[in-house]
Amino acid sequence: MSALIAPSILSADFMNLESELRRIADADFAHVDVMDNHFVPNLTLGLPVFERLTKVSPVPVDAHLMIEDPDRWAPAYAEAGAASVTFHAEAARAPVRLARELRRLGSRAGVALRPATPVEPFLDLLAEVDMILVMTVEPGFGGQSFIEGTLPKIRRARRAIGESGLDVWVQVDGGISRDTIDRAADAGANVFVAGSAVYGADDASAEIATLRDLASVHLH
Repeated sequence: MSALIAPSILSADFMNLESELRRIADADFAHVDVMDNHFVPNLTLGLPVFERLTKVSPVPVDAHLMIEDPDRWAPAYAEAGAASVTFHAEAARAPVRLARELRRLGSRAGVALRPATPVEPFLDLLAEVDMILVMTVEPGFGGQSFIEGTLPKIRRARRAIGESGLDVWVQVDGGISRDTIDRAADAGANVFVAGSAVYGADDASAEIATLRDLASVHLH
């Protein structure tokens, strides 16, 4: 299992997204947060802009849908070219049906959990998803500090995945930096969303490489 780095464009310059995507050409994914100002108190971008991003991104696009009614809207992001589509457990009415539809459309299917949402209800459904996203901050805004209390949940998810024998990724999103990525990797995460840590660096490519190296040392 290798460490995958997915810089979040939430910390990018939204006036120059194409050039900002080029800055992260050495990453494994471009993480795109879609917020609707209902599920979270923030508004980012919608399907037309997202579709254009998939066309110009030098790396596969990882969609994180912080929206209400993902059962209705998430499949359109798969159709728009997302390599991976993650919806929130708290918002989905029929998560297994939705995950199956995303896979049918050619995307990886991810389920995201807020910091206070337990992972246990999803551990019997691991075969239906490709990734579990453990939010390590409250979703909605970039630049927040890492919540240490999410580490046991990451460990429980990784332990259950290991026992299942399935190839399910564990993603972490929020406050990931040189100071925190080792603990997240040691707990069992293998996909790391980093926004301000990458886009705030003078050399984004060098920072991606550094984060990947730091995480790789701690991967099980």
